[in-house]
Amino acid sequence: MSSSTTASFNHHHHHHHQHHTFTFAFLHLCFFFFFLLSAPPTCASTFSGNESGDLEKQGDLFPQILRDEAVGRLYQLGKVSDGNGYLERTFLSPASMRAINVIREWMEDAGLRTWVDQMGNVHGRVEGANPNAEALLIGSHMDTVVDAGMFDGSLGIVSAISALKALKVNGKLEKLKRPVEVIAFCDEEGVRFQTTFLGSGAIAGILPATTLEISDKRDTMIKDVLKENSIDITEEKLLQLKYDPKSVWGYVEIHIEQGPVLEQKGFPLGVVKGIAGQTRLKVTVRGSQGHAGTVPMSMRQDPMAAAAELIVVMESLCKNPEEFLSYDDHCSDSSVKSLSSSLVCTVGEISTWPSASNVIPGQVTYTVDIRAIDDLGREAVIYDLSKRIYQICDKRSVSCNIEHKHDAGAVICDSELSSQLKSAAYSALKKMEGDIQDEVPTLMSGAGHDAMAMSHLTKVGMLFVRCRGGISHSPQEHVLDNDVWAAGLATLSFLENL
Repeated sequence: MSSSTTASFNHHHHHHHQHHTFTFAFLHLCFFFFFLLSAPPTCASTFSGNESGDLEKQGDLFPQILRDEAVGRLYQLGKVSDGNGYLERTFLSPASMRAINVIREWMEDAGLRTWVDQMGNVHGRVEGANPNAEALLIGSHMDTVVDAGMFDGSLGIVSAISALKALKVNGKLEKLKRPVEVIAFCDEEGVRFQTTFLGSGAIAGILPATTLEISDKRDTMIKDVLKENSIDITEEKLLQLKYDPKSVWGYVEIHIEQGPVLEQKGFPLGVVKGIAGQTRLKVTVRGSQGHAGTVPMSMRQDPMAAAAELIVVMESLCKNPEEFLSYDDHCSDSSVKSLSSSLVCTVGEISTWPSASNVIPGQVTYTVDIRAIDDLGREAVIYDLSKRIYQICDKRSVSCNIEHKHDAGAVICDSELSSQLKSAAYSALKKMEGDIQDEVPTLMSGAGHDAMAMSHLTKVGMLFVRCRGGISHSPQEHVLDNDVWAAGLATLSFLENL
């Protein structure tokens, strides 16, 4: 234990000891200590100022590493930004280069050997007791969206490093059953180049060689950005970044939920059963452009009114797919039920031409984002929606064109890894709360994650962490200090039982 850590730890104990009589009232004031309030008396002593045997119990929970230091690091990384007054860190930007150095320092502090690869991913590895065994990869992304929160991506990196540091402090780092490698991926959000998974995609070997030629809005290519940062990459070197599947045991990612389910269930952690597949469509509706005052309603071929009907029909279909889809060999009753629970459809962007208040538009274009855990179900929805779009356009005498912009299959998380993560989460929460009545929840991820790319290389597992109001991709994004602690403790428990 470093001297600074010791100092802060002793300070906590002294503080608790002094104010022992006020502990109960103090806990009531601090709503985010609800964990302690729900703990039975035997466990409550862990958090009070009992000096003697208490240190061992507290030591088991590593609050100074897994909570205090981890939270401090999240706030520190949250200030490493290219934006002035808001958080923005995109692929290999100046702030990303600073973040790389900070993350490497933390990895080295945890006893890991570190390096940065030719895509700008940061690696920290410990060989453990069996250097030749297949490695566990654990990580998340260090890039952010524009005006981001400080937990998306960063939490997964910090939790993994903190858990390994706790093992080091405990003298268990070299006793790990297999090598463990933490990876901070360079680009998952795809803000700068409109391509997701640049980092994890390179390691999973799913990036086409032409990736290096993709350019941003200023016509700077990915390979130029790498060159500016003294990374001379060729197509051959890009392909060499791919890990050998035989050397990898599995990939695990800790990530904020980015949705409201865990908060609603009253649970800090949940196990992810799968990541939804996604289709993006671009629908173009063309009609007859005209003067808003002179063309009678009965004679109009109005693409705006048609688009409005199409969007509302899509909403009805996605809210109640069982009322729209017909059953056949492909689509059983049970698959339609599972589809109802995971299907989400969104129109996020709409544009009209010529876009003037006194003109009946000539053309309206909108985007459709469809996600579901069941790939066949998603395809059935797209088929049915397309059919209805053409029927409505026909009825309204406008023309319709549907363009497929993006398709990604769903990823089902490995059942063995998921049950190990579930046990780890249960054990962490039991240590913190004493007794848990309910089972650790299992949920689906509607958002894409690096685990999607990594699933092409190895089996994957994910643990979600509760976030306030389910808000993400916003400065309002927030995770309770104790939930950061729970995430670190669950990661530690998972590593100890590899």
